[in-house]
Amino acid sequence: MRRSDKALPDDATVSLLQAGEYGVLSTVDGEGQPYGVPLNYSFDGERLYFHCALKGHKLDNILANNKVSFCVVGRTKLLPAEFSTEYESVIVTGSASVVQGDEKYQALVSLLEKYSADFIDEGRDYIVKLDSRTKVVRVDVDSMTGKISPAA
Repeated sequence: MRRSDKALPDDATVSLLQAGEYGVLSTVDGEGQPYGVPLNYSFDGERLYFHCALKGHKLDNILANNKVSFCVVGRTKLLPAEFSTEYESVIVTGSASVVQGDEKYQALVSLLEKYSADFIDEGRDYIVKLDSRTKVVRVDVDSMTGKISPAA
């Protein structure tokens, strides 16, 4: 990171990544065309997980080039009179791969726990019902950098 004075401590970086509501996954297709898509995710401290349909642009890109970037932005505050913004963010780089079996199920449960904690039983039934129509992708984290501007 160019501005080390803006580095978020490691524990705060992990906390922000765990608490984030959504992030933007960036991929590149086989011809070098970039693609970014917002999505829900879970983070277990080492790996990110997200679910998706069986086919789609992001999956095609991951199959062509499994290197990805993932960005989460936490709290922000515009400072118009200062021509600035207070913010906190995390950028992850890593390798993406489709998972199956128990890892797929556990990843989907982790998404339930994060986004639908009051509906775990119903969510487990939903997972089983839609299993054949859902893929889960794991991102193995190679690097993670948190950044904060003052007073965010």
